[in-house]
Amino acid sequence: MAAKKIYNFSKFFPLAVVFSLLLIIGGIVSVIFRGVNFGLDFRPGMIEEIRISEATIEVSYKGSATVNLDASSTDALTVIVSGIGADNRTLRLPYSEYSSTSAICAKLSEIEDVTASAIKSVAIPSGGLFVSSAVSTTLSPSVLRLFVPDESSVVSADDVRAALSEFSSVDVKSIGSDDERSFQIRLGVSDSEQAKALQSDVDKALEAAFNKNGKEAVSVKSDFMSPQFSSSLISGSIVLVLATLVLIFIYATIRFKWDFALASVIAIIHDALVMISFISWSQMEFSTTTLAAILTIIGYSINATVVILDRVRSDIQTVEAKTFTDILNSALSATLSRSIITTVTTLFAVLSLFFFTTGTIHDFSLALIVGLISGCYSSMFIAGAFIARTRKNFSFSTRAPVSPHVVQFNPQK
Repeated sequence: MAAKKIYNFSKFFPLAVVFSLLLIIGGIVSVIFRGVNFGLDFRPGMIEEIRISEATIEVSYKGSATVNLDASSTDALTVIVSGIGADNRTLRLPYSEYSSTSAICAKLSEIEDVTASAIKSVAIPSGGLFVSSAVSTTLSPSVLRLFVPDESSVVSADDVRAALSEFSSVDVKSIGSDDERSFQIRLGVSDSEQAKALQSDVDKALEAAFNKNGKEAVSVKSDFMSPQFSSSLISGSIVLVLATLVLIFIYATIRFKWDFALASVIAIIHDALVMISFISWSQMEFSTTTLAAILTIIGYSINATVVILDRVRSDIQTVEAKTFTDILNSALSATLSRSIITTVTTLFAVLSLFFFTTGTIHDFSLALIVGLISGCYSSMFIAGAFIARTRKNFSFSTRAPVSPHVVQFNPQK
């Protein structure tokens, strides 16, 4: 059998450490002077969800009781009648039984003093009926309009972005399938009063762009993220990453030794800092999606590092070598093909996301590309350099007797 080819990885350890330090120091300088482009997930702001649809039912009530409509369920429309002297009851109208707007209106009109008319008689789709979040669902003499999801709408997220082009720091994301499509709009604001004024301006811009041919831009829900909440989200994310590192260190210490565990944590911190450096250099938006990419790379990196460390532990007992760096070179050479193949095959999937998607998924895939390359590199050179340093004076006399079937260390020149 031909001898296993051994590559001298250890001679690149000093160069790799210097290279990584330059990258990380450059990233820290960039963070200090350029900052991080935090997305609206980490900034105070307004979040509004809209649907482009058309009104199909008009309902009003002239009685003295309190009548509320609940259209939050996709299975049924619920009517709650209450009040002094009223016949308190809850009426549930399943869409499976009342499958058209005309049938719903006929049933609603049976309620005393309720008037319901179908603007347009259509079948109720799987998304059910919904109302605008900007109006009260308590019936009154004023007309309350109910909408159905518009399956024929050709409006895209790019169309909504174009309608809101006059606003700065706006982010639009398409949510749901074609028959239930809605758009989530995020804008940065500093307080709730500013959010109310901004929402009014946004709604006017959407009305001007989409309120035509019977269609309307309907606000489904709106929320305001306060500065306190965004700050707690940032601190919570930091705690999450730190807790992950502590748990990984405990796991690696139990499975290996403390220096192996610390080497794996250093490799992970290296990858996270490289990704943050890249995010700061490129001014990519740092959102919860980007944070998910960092956590994904942490999992990928520790997996790759553990495979190498496990091989090092095995080679300590099976490889006859003069120095510990010889064992490291043997282990890294044995796992080289596995490291490269795993990284390349994963990159194929990530590159397809990068080239064929837009928005947050595009940024997510770009962050993953940087993290995958960094993870493969750090598992071999950064973790290896640290272990080589801590075990510089490793005593081979303390290991178990070498098996007669040892692999003789024979580095190729």
